[in-house]
Amino acid sequence: MNKEVIPINEITNFQSRAEEFFPIDWYKEMLHKHPVYYHEKTNTWNVFKHEDVKQVLSNYEYFSSEGHRTTIYVGADNKQEKPSSLTNLTLVDPPQHRKSRSLLAAAFTPRSLKNWEPRIQQIAKELVEDIPENSTVNIVEALAAPLPCMVIADLFGVPIQDRNQFKEWVDTLFQPFDKERLEEIAQQKQQAAKEYFQYLYPIVIQKRSNLSDDIISDLIQAEVDGEKFTDEEIVQMTMLLLGAGVETTSHAISNTFYSLLYDDDSIYEEIRNNLDLVPNTVEEMLRYRFHMSRRDRTVKKDNDLLGTALKKGDVVIAWMSACNMDEAMFKEPFKIDIHRSNNKKHLTFGNGPHFCLGAPLARLEMKIALETFAQKFSRIQAVDGFELEKNLTASATGQSLTNLPMKVYS
Repeated sequence: MNKEVIPINEITNFQSRAEEFFPIDWYKEMLHKHPVYYHEKTNTWNVFKHEDVKQVLSNYEYFSSEGHRTTIYVGADNKQEKPSSLTNLTLVDPPQHRKSRSLLAAAFTPRSLKNWEPRIQQIAKELVEDIPENSTVNIVEALAAPLPCMVIADLFGVPIQDRNQFKEWVDTLFQPFDKERLEEIAQQKQQAAKEYFQYLYPIVIQKRSNLSDDIISDLIQAEVDGEKFTDEEIVQMTMLLLGAGVETTSHAISNTFYSLLYDDDSIYEEIRNNLDLVPNTVEEMLRYRFHMSRRDRTVKKDNDLLGTALKKGDVVIAWMSACNMDEAMFKEPFKIDIHRSNNKKHLTFGNGPHFCLGAPLARLEMKIALETFAQKFSRIQAVDGFELEKNLTASATGQSLTNLPMKVYS
């Protein structure tokens, strides 16, 4: 089913790429003046407070993932293939959601993460070692972009040299909604999805008779209530994982380095002298610097749970990145504080039945990237004349950095 895409830019009305990259003033205004906001042009309700966002994301009895409208414009609408109930897990509610979620969870067990950690560390180490000492480096190109691509290629069990092709497919599938170029973008996405399918399908078939320690092999073996994924479903499921595992993690790592340069340049030295601070630093970056995290839900039955009369069929957009700035949950939320004791209460990865399954992997990659980098370089410094506006590009995660130059010292 084709869903109508809600043009988010009509709600936010940002005037520049930089404003969208870090819309802190807009979040502040909405939290303080319009915590539950009806936007007439898009016919949407929008919620910003932590308590309300959590309610919308978790209370599926009233707020459904099933509906005819969405804010998400990723992947491709492939008309040739029969959609699978098992791979539409983001579009269904419990109890139907449980089986596909359980099957996919087989690839993200704590055991898997423990096994993957040395592999991720090795990839991060090789990338960091390639960065020349006492030089100026584009950290997006050198670390933030390639690390998640190489990790996901390795964890899928596909040739790591194909990672650049993975990145191209992801960039295409994650192009944002644009009314002016709708048909062109749709065709590009369909082509990318077709190429991806043709690339991965033979690999899945080959792995059925040659299982190994990777995500595709885990998905082949996963079974819930006697049901397993078909080869086609596995390819479709890996496409979901590819998008979630590459684009968002790259964005988060880039933003972390931006924050270390431009939010508070004393943090880097602090974490370098005490790597035990890295996990909490990662959580604070996810709370403070990850934009624009949001989800839409459709009202299942009339209710006033958000303090206003909602009717069945209404669309509610939960702004997770805004609720991460809610003073009712976080003290001095508009400041970055790597010692914040409750920053793990951020809702960047969602909440409830659709909490992001890849969250532990994203956290691990961010942690390893920062630790590995800090172990090599004693100091980092911003480059004079850097213009944020000229170094951003539109993506499904909002505005993403394409270039972040910085000086690195041994």
